[in-house]
Amino acid sequence: MARQRSGEARIGGPPARLQRGALRPKQPAMTKCAYKIIDGPSWRAAEESGRFAGAAVDHADGFIHLSAADQVAETAAKHFAGMEGLLLVAVDCAALGEDLRWEPSRGGALFPHVYGEIPMSAVRWTAPLPLDPDGRHILPELAD
Repeated sequence: MARQRSGEARIGGPPARLQRGALRPKQPAMTKCAYKIIDGPSWRAAEESGRFAGAAVDHADGFIHLSAADQVAETAAKHFAGMEGLLLVAVDCAALGEDLRWEPSRGGALFPHVYGEIPMSAVRWTAPLPLDPDGRHILPELAD
């Protein structure tokens, strides 16, 4: 898969990396946390390095995919169904500054994306995502 060059349009997905100062959707009001689903070994490596630089899918897309509280269950079901050993990481939106951008997905909903790395200082908490008997992830209580 060829890497996209700056300024090229992407078809069917989120916009390419926005230039500083470009108009972009604003963070939804009152959203304090965004969430990342990640496998345990990858998260332990991030903790050791003091920062999370993204998973393979994040590197391929050029940003770190996060979800708002009301998007986590769907993200888990769609992209992580039946996977064991996952963690949910709560990230402080304010701590990410301008690296956090809310961009429309294919369905038009705004999703949080991080253009950069997530420092451990921005992480509020982590929680395991065990599976219920039907293979669905059991989510902790989430706050916006």
